[in-house]
Amino acid sequence: MTARLLRLYPGVPEDIALSGAYLAHRLHEKGSAGVPFVYASFVASLDGRIALRDPPTGESRLPAGLVSGNDFRLFLELQAQADCLVTHGGYLRDLAAGRLDDVLQIGTQAATEDLAQWRVDNGLSPQPAVVIASASLDFPMPDSPARHGQRVIVATGAGAPAERVAHWRRAGYEVLLAGAGASVDGGALVRELGSRGLRSIYLLTGPRMLDTMLRDRVLSRLYLTTAHRLLGGESFHTMLSGPELGNAGRLRLCALHYDVGAPDDAGQFFAHFEPLPALS
Repeated sequence: MTARLLRLYPGVPEDIALSGAYLAHRLHEKGSAGVPFVYASFVASLDGRIALRDPPTGESRLPAGLVSGNDFRLFLELQAQADCLVTHGGYLRDLAAGRLDDVLQIGTQAATEDLAQWRVDNGLSPQPAVVIASASLDFPMPDSPARHGQRVIVATGAGAPAERVAHWRRAGYEVLLAGAGASVDGGALVRELGSRGLRSIYLLTGPRMLDTMLRDRVLSRLYLTTAHRLLGGESFHTMLSGPELGNAGRLRLCALHYDVGAPDDAGQFFAHFEPLPALS
């Protein structure tokens, strides 16, 4: 049976197919030369957890039931519309350790070949570029981007270790400096990527990158899946950590869908938001 969603907002409630629901947003057409469209996505529980942390090891994990097949399909549809995927050194370390799957390519499995064809039909490159944001520049480089012909850019701050910058440049990678400190700043990163002709940027990152993108007012859209379950746990991650955002955290709901086919019959919401203009 084809998965279905109930669109609750905007307009009159309507039953729609899940497949293609996010492709219809055509995010790759929303950016312009020098002004990329930047979007992020998160999955959270009703009590705001995006992951749990095991105190003895410090390792993070996704609890069973937080991510579903329906959510993953929409995640892949967001990927399919990107000129580049922004990831981080922590993901590459987890990937090398076998704790996470490689999600840096699109349409490489039989079940997702339609997304590869969608990119071809819509004038996008076969695979998006990969941008690795890191303050330490201490991470293992996966071989999958090279195997799939993906452009790889390493992004860091001006205060990053000089020997690590030199290391990646000697290895043949483009290293861009986007921020005055060691870490990447959202506004500087978006300007650098926009100057390189990248128009749709999908953030596969965590709370810190979301924070800097919001503070610098360069985030265009936030996609949020809310699983209808409470996770609890004393050690966990949320979408943001750090100082209060203030007015930079004001968002407008653009659409809300209800997924009745989520795990355990609990259901989940698919929503997306856009930041509101700065208050004068």
